[in-house]
Amino acid sequence: MRFPAQILMEVKTRMPNAKVLGEKQAIVASLTEKLKGSAAGVLVDYKGITVAEDTALRAELRKNNVEYAVVKNTLLRFAVDNVGMNELDGLLNGTTALATCNDDPVAPARVIAKKLQDKFEIKGGFMDGTVVSMDTINALASIPALPVLQAQVLGTMLAPISGLACVLKQIAEKQGGTVDAPAEEAPAAE
Repeated sequence: MRFPAQILMEVKTRMPNAKVLGEKQAIVASLTEKLKGSAAGVLVDYKGITVAEDTALRAELRKNNVEYAVVKNTLLRFAVDNVGMNELDGLLNGTTALATCNDDPVAPARVIAKKLQDKFEIKGGFMDGTVVSMDTINALASIPALPVLQAQVLGTMLAPISGLACVLKQIAEKQGGTVDAPAEEAPAAE
């Protein structure tokens, strides 16, 4: 059965129904809020990973408080334009996933680069509402997790104090005193 060209033209040019349009607008609004509230995020081409690898990646991302979702390029393009990051428009083609984090700007790039560096292609990213270069994303990916950095700083601060304690202990032992001697009790004030 053949359809007249006019009917086919009408079918192709019809707008989506109000329900579908409303759902898409809600998704764009949600993506816009996610982008506004994120400390940082990366766009990823997720093509070529297995289900097991994807499951492991999602578990690792959840552990690091990173939200990860596969998104439609068209809807993400509207959201990116809403927050003023138009530079990302050119990256929105092919398969795209968005990884964002609200509290740790390093986490999305670090986890994705560490977990599947040979399979994923990071397309681009942003930090604090500004698009950043690939060099910046790669530099962020090499920074250790926040608890590790805190432990390194604490260790650096405690090293001189530990060294002083060891020297004082050795001096006390050398002079024949004991390190564990109780302190003199102060008289009770009445």
